[in-house]
Amino acid sequence: MSFVCLLEIHLHFPDNASLKGKRKELSSLKEQLRHRFGASVAETDYQDLWQRSTLSVALVGRNVHTVDEAAAKLTRYVESQFPDGVRVERGLISADEILG
Repeated sequence: MSFVCLLEIHLHFPDNASLKGKRKELSSLKEQLRHRFGASVAETDYQDLWQRSTLSVALVGRNVHTVDEAAAKLTRYVESQFPDGVRVERGLISADEILG
């Protein structure tokens, strides 16, 4: 059986003054999440605002504890990069629950 963890990462960039600056920070973060955690990442909200963003992140694995632990590590990493401007929501579900 496999498991999927979906995380919504709500970011705030209080010191950012342009979309270009936001995109630079997001590009770096998304690449780190892909490289360090093997995550699939997409910006899913606030693409047109320069001080906010929402990323949707997916982690998949065969063991519920492994996937949950990876999600916790990913959350800690993002919080360390944005200590004053992040909120993370996460949910974990089995493939059986999704596919029926």
